[in-house]
Amino acid sequence: MTARTIDPAELAESIRAEIRADLAAIPDRLTVVGFLVDGDRPARTYAEYTRRACAEVGIDFDLRTPRADDIETAVRDASADEGVHGVFVYYPVRDPERDRWLRELVDPRKDVEGLHSFWSRCLYENRRFIDDAGTRRAVLPCTPLAVMKLLGEAGAFRGPADTPLASVKACVFNRSEIVGRPLAAMLANDGAEVTSFDLGGSLVFRHAAGIQGHHVDAVAVDRATALAEADVVVTGVPSRDFPLVRADEIKPGAVCLNFSTMKNFADDIVDRASVFVPRVGSMTVTMAMRNAVRLYRNARLAE
Repeated sequence: MTARTIDPAELAESIRAEIRADLAAIPDRLTVVGFLVDGDRPARTYAEYTRRACAEVGIDFDLRTPRADDIETAVRDASADEGVHGVFVYYPVRDPERDRWLRELVDPRKDVEGLHSFWSRCLYENRRFIDDAGTRRAVLPCTPLAVMKLLGEAGAFRGPADTPLASVKACVFNRSEIVGRPLAAMLANDGAEVTSFDLGGSLVFRHAAGIQGHHVDAVAVDRATALAEADVVVTGVPSRDFPLVRADEIKPGAVCLNFSTMKNFADDIVDRASVFVPRVGSMTVTMAMRNAVRLYRNARLAE
């Protein structure tokens, strides 16, 4: 078996074509404001990717570089500006606690990253719409959403429409509040049983039929057992000390995806996996552009 390798750029381009069509059908030209505080190279690179993605679909991008002491005021001002349709902050800005507060200062109606607690509540309660009529769709965080789209492209979604990942076992190495935890929740919301690993141990996320959200329980499952049973393996460990996932550890035919900027899978993974996605890349920014259009439509439907 040789795995099919998916290039995220190809899927990103097909979605951007849809975004361009959506933008052509709305009366306003959208403006997204990005905030970059320091010279952190990954953040600066991410900002450049955003600029290119906006230009490709026809969204105006305004990158602002305030001092760290001025970032809160700058974010508030952009959120209150009627001419701004989306706000993007390139983290880290300060320490994790203050960055968490900064995410709360972004108006959720302009939060293209989907990181405000309003959107987190929607995600963890599995609320797909924010109105009773079912017309205004919830926004999801960009990287987890990008992973879900790529898993769909890989053929992982095989169940019924309401639980397309029913009977699927997944294993996720990363439980950050930005990517790993929301991703595990999204997988469980769609029916999967997810074993989530981080330095603090392992948790299992299970679909909760008939109620909002999902169940989360501490479990004593080791890496070897989880990998051997997983139909889907997702990694996002930004450390060179992480032991690479090898072909002999995974279930034959598993779908394997890495969203870390560092290598998390051994080269031989393609000899046992059915599909391998080595990176998420441009899909994350593409999801931000998709969210910008969704937020615009939600705002107009609310008028």
